[in-house]
Amino acid sequence: MTNYSSANHTNNGKNIKSSQQRPAFSTIKLMVGGAALTALLASSGCATNELLESGTRVSSKTVNNIISQDQIIAFGRPATALPNMPMASMVIVGAKNSYVLTQGGTEMINLLTNLSAKNIQVENDMTFNVPKNDGYFQGQMKMSYAKLKDEFARSDYQFFLQNGGQDCTSASDLRINAQRFCFMVPVQGAIYPQVSNLSMIQSKYQPLSKPYTVTFYGQTQQTQATSSGANTGQKLVLLPFALAFDVITLPFQILGAVAN
Repeated sequence: MTNYSSANHTNNGKNIKSSQQRPAFSTIKLMVGGAALTALLASSGCATNELLESGTRVSSKTVNNIISQDQIIAFGRPATALPNMPMASMVIVGAKNSYVLTQGGTEMINLLTNLSAKNIQVENDMTFNVPKNDGYFQGQMKMSYAKLKDEFARSDYQFFLQNGGQDCTSASDLRINAQRFCFMVPVQGAIYPQVSNLSMIQSKYQPLSKPYTVTFYGQTQQTQATSSGANTGQKLVLLPFALAFDVITLPFQILGAVAN
């Protein structure tokens, strides 16, 4: 009789202990499941965030809004030093504004002036981000340099090594026994008013052989209540206190290479 009570008491103890452990195990499973779901959502890379507020579903996403586009007239350098700007800055001369590279300009001028212009190709899609729309922009400028393999000299390869050139030879290049090197230059810059000698540049130099534009965009959080499309009410902001200046253009044959 005593043994039966003791066994029963032991079994009851095990049952109680087991019942106490089950919620903890369930909690662990929920925590693991929640962590896995969070990791899955994070790894999806989705730019849309969904919120549940008082039973109402509100979605938001990051949208790139085109703020301004400009027609490129020429590439050059400031005729005189600009305040707080590198002397060797490169200037993108636009019909509306001028765009001075504060970072990456020296590298671009070095590439455009030291490589044979007829073998240079600059991507026509020039797009820059204006994170705060405060007169500053950032992005990348991409170009490639290609020749027949037997036309490359040792000095060419040395220049590529020193300036970050990467072999990007395509199948089309290989078919004609050519080799191509690509350059990607991170740039930052400031937005200035239209250059003072724009009319002289337009009269002295022929226009580029094809339309060549630069695009500036900003990023905004868009919700269901926000209309889609470009933010037409937003305007590109110039650098505060920036004044117009004269520019010395790069050689026309380089501009022709950029346009083509």
